[in-house]
Amino acid sequence: MHFSATIDYPADVETVAAMLADDEFVRRKIEASKALEGSHEVHRDGAAFTVTTRRTMPTDEVPGRFRSLVGQSLEVRLVEAWQEPGPDGARRGTLSLDIVGAPVRVTGALGLAPAARGATQSFAGEVTASVPLFGGPIEKAAVGAVQRVVDVERRVGLEYLTEHGHA
Repeated sequence: MHFSATIDYPADVETVAAMLADDEFVRRKIEASKALEGSHEVHRDGAAFTVTTRRTMPTDEVPGRFRSLVGQSLEVRLVEAWQEPGPDGARRGTLSLDIVGAPVRVTGALGLAPAARGATQSFAGEVTASVPLFGGPIEKAAVGAVQRVVDVERRVGLEYLTEHGHA
């Protein structure tokens, strides 16, 4: 099942990219996601960077009829790999989300581009669930979860930029 979302930020692409690779911002995103536990790693390679987060998530947002399939918590690993900026400062990247022990996978593309009043971050990809008969409802629930993650990132990002004088 396809998903797409955007976040508009009141700061330039370079500032937003620096935020996305900042340990404080990543830590705050994990905390805001209501993770039971979390860790992260930011790896820089020149101007390119990769952010890997691991979270133990409660299953309270998993639809009741599927909760018995996943247990008390979910181990989620998200990798966001950003390329170096292009001539206009825009960046492209990829995302990959795996849920340990669950037959759901999220893959997609990331974008960060200049906009009229700052920068726009974009997300687009596919959620796949390899469960016979139940794949569609699981994918639909997972797309909803992806949207909630984007909403958390938007809120935390806007707070971060305001606190750092970019709003």
